[in-house]
Amino acid sequence: MKKIDFKNLDKVYKELFISAEKAMNNSYSPYSNFSIGAALLTKNGEKFLGANIENASYGLTVCAERSAIFSAISQGQKNFKALAVISNGKVYSPCGACRQVLFEIYKAFGHDFKVFFTSKDKTQVFVYFVSELLPNAFKGSDLN
Repeated sequence: MKKIDFKNLDKVYKELFISAEKAMNNSYSPYSNFSIGAALLTKNGEKFLGANIENASYGLTVCAERSAIFSAISQGQKNFKALAVISNGKVYSPCGACRQVLFEIYKAFGHDFKVFFTSKDKTQVFVYFVSELLPNAFKGSDLN
């Protein structure tokens, strides 16, 4: 993980955050008031957006990261370059479910990619590779 200044981001990643912020505006978060937006960039330049969708039964809530990932995979995309995630609050780290999903697609499709996190003020950006997010992850081979 490293921390960088938003101003020093490559133009492609800045634009990805603009898309993530647009997605954040579609968040349905009446319980937490914590809006999240995500934009997933494929290696061929397509973007898939996701927003968190809450439910009164919190276990049924879907995070922005998984929303974007599931959308991309549902449309046949499996080769990812980067994921940008933005929140209306502080910069946060992804939940365990999102980390597990990210790890699974990294292992299944064989592409490690960058994951960027920031808040709406964009003062700090944290960058991870998917492979760094979940050390000692549960793998399909663990089921054997």
